Amino acid sequence: MRASQGAATLASANWHWQLPMLCGERVRLRELCPSDAPSLLNVLTAEAVTRFTSPPPTTIEHFERFIDWTLRHRTAGDFLCFAITVADSDAAVGIFQIRRLDKQFDAAEWGFALGTAYWGTGVFREGAALLLDFIFNVLGVHRLEARAALLNGRGNAALLKTGATPEGVLRKSFQRDGQYLDQVLYALLREDWQAAHAARPQALASAAPVADHPISTPRPASLRVNRSLSLVPAGPIRT
Repeated sequence: MRASQGAATLASANWHWQLPMLCGERVRLRELCPSDAPSLLNVLTAEAVTRFTSPPPTTIEHFERFIDWTLRHRTAGDFLCFAITVADSDAAVGIFQIRRLDKQFDAAEWGFALGTAYWGTGVFREGAALLLDFIFNVLGVHRLEARAALLNGRGNAALLKTGATPEGVLRKSFQRDGQYLDQVLYALLREDWQAAHAARPQALASAAPVADHPISTPRPASLRVNRSLSLVPAGPIRT
């Protein structure tokens, strides 16, 4: 089942009670469960993954608390977290997060983290296509925001592949290891995603390989205050 087909069949799903399973050719997104804690500890605490993110949980118990937190906030309707699984394995190799930014869920923010063994394999591209179809076609989000550290070339390149537009730089907006880092603010609009997806259904699959260098983004004279968290990539993994 392709991304667009999978999301279309889920239009009536009540995600407040349980997240639907989103299935692609290789990638499957599903709700987190307590048994995912050991796998998440293994793949999401590597230095290469956490370099530009808030510190993740450091024990299986703390990841279990995080998973419980995601389920409670999904029920409340303000946060969703999908496990990323690949091929015939049900092991979680990463996560996608979505956070509501307003009461109507017209605006949201997303983030992601993926184990290093799956970088450059197309797993992110396929998983992102599944997730974005769900966000725009099922949740009905109009504006989707994301942040990435300016120095995080891989994270910025991944967001650009999805069609997200860099809107400016949030100066010294993210603290990591005692240093304040600049972040790029991205936005993707529903109409832009749907138009690009209809015109170029293979756009994500044919994207160029991810670069490992920082991008250059112009800084606007003024930038609106952004109330969202630093979720990308992968954003704060909360407990």
